[in-house]
Amino acid sequence: MDIRHLKAFLAVFEERNITLAAQRLFVSQPTLSVTIKQLEEELGARLFIRQPRGVDVSDEARVLYPQALRMVADAQALSRLFLGQENRTPLTLGIEGDIADSHIEAFVRMARQALPSLLLTLEEGCRGDGRLAVEEMCCEDELFLPLWEESYVMALPVGHPMAVAQSAQAWTPISDWITCPQHPSHQRLMALYGRSPDAVAGHAGSLKQALHMVAAGIGVAMLPQSLVSGQARVTTRAMHLPTPTRRVGLCYAAQALELPALRGLHEFFQMNQPMRVGAA
Repeated sequence: MDIRHLKAFLAVFEERNITLAAQRLFVSQPTLSVTIKQLEEELGARLFIRQPRGVDVSDEARVLYPQALRMVADAQALSRLFLGQENRTPLTLGIEGDIADSHIEAFVRMARQALPSLLLTLEEGCRGDGRLAVEEMCCEDELFLPLWEESYVMALPVGHPMAVAQSAQAWTPISDWITCPQHPSHQRLMALYGRSPDAVAGHAGSLKQALHMVAAGIGVAMLPQSLVSGQARVTTRAMHLPTPTRRVGLCYAAQALELPALRGLHEFFQMNQPMRVGAA
């Protein structure tokens, strides 16, 4: 067994998919499958069970995962020692697509404040030792540390009739909603579409795509405050109804707290409660 076997194991365990894990490691799928088979033969244990889509992990794999994390981290620390980087603490975090730039930048600043020697790597999507994500995007086996809570607001193109009207009497049913039917927030937002749930001007695959459609003048969308703030071609209007909120924070597996960097950030954010309220 060597570090190559452990890195292959970690990639498959975290991705739950041989193809995605192979892409992450920049190896071919057959090569990765052989590497996993070699590790299973050496350990005398079956680690993964192939399914029609992806793989399931065995009980033995769940036992191995935190140990493999520590072993790979120790090996990387040893390499840095001889590269003159012994004081750097590595951490890789994934960033989900609908996180506002302001939240990403605030998180990075706070992370650097918490760990001045942090060697941070940011990747897009469900990658890394943890993720900056919305709570509803967490997997069942992940924990969540909330950092911000924010409300959804009605986002309108500048010049939209509803944006120009100032009085409550000027409120009319909206006929040009932009919705995100596949997004986890969709069901919670449907009640706000009110008397015009079928009046749709377009659909978006993400909240950020919906924001672009609003800015282009296509229609109106319910979006988190942080995504709308600072957009020159988008304005907001208050609704006289309770609006949903969302929480943005750190998603991570319990085993990931074995990593010094993630454990340090977790402790820092827990002690800095004011970061959990409001938008960045």
